[in-house]
Amino acid sequence: MNDTTKKTGSCECGAVAYEIDGPLSAVICCHCTQCRKTTGHHMAATGAAQGDFRLTREDGLKWYRSSDRAKRGFCEHCGSTLFWQADDRGYVAVAAGTLDGDIGLKVKGHIFCDDKGDYYDLHGGEFQMPGDYVRPEKPAED
Repeated sequence: MNDTTKKTGSCECGAVAYEIDGPLSAVICCHCTQCRKTTGHHMAATGAAQGDFRLTREDGLKWYRSSDRAKRGFCEHCGSTLFWQADDRGYVAVAAGTLDGDIGLKVKGHIFCDDKGDYYDLHGGEFQMPGDYVRPEKPAED
């Protein structure tokens, strides 16, 4: 997405808030077991370059080391799933539903489809991958 309008977002209770001053990548739906366990369904996330992402309130922010290569950010007060951040990638994945207002993005595709729940079908997007999809280092032009 080439729109560089500042985007804001937060958890449900407002104890964690953020802003993004750069482009957002298209939404990717992750169906891995970890995302399904942390969200209760699947994760629909966009991404922002780390340099474009800024926390404006972090009173409730907690990080959970979910693997040897990534961590997940959530609000300790309301339980909102907020972020996923790999140790070796230059972006922060942001739960799309935590952004404020219309964000003008669409689902680009689905990853870890081999792990998806049997209670739903996949819809939308340009691709469905059985495993991972590596986003471009700078989430623009998606």
